[in-house]
Amino acid sequence: MNRWPPPDTPLYNHSLATIEDWLRTLGARQDAQELHRWFLRRGAWQAELSLEIEELQVRYLGAAAGRDLVRNFKYALSRQEMETAILRGP
Repeated sequence: MNRWPPPDTPLYNHSLATIEDWLRTLGARQDAQELHRWFLRRGAWQAELSLEIEELQVRYLGAAAGRDLVRNFKYALSRQEMETAILRGP
């Protein structure tokens, strides 16, 4: 039995608990004070993910000539599309 909806399901059709579990499987850590904020480190880059009202904001830290690069992904994207975009990196 699969614990999550199919990968092509829009993220807005996932429960908050499922989204949090998914972020953990990506290797993200939740901020203990600001529970909507997550941190992800992947080899050469690191990112801060923020669960906003209408979108998931990904801030790649120091990615563009020392400046942060911000990308916003609407929850209408599928979990697979979102995962592919996030893990592609800056």
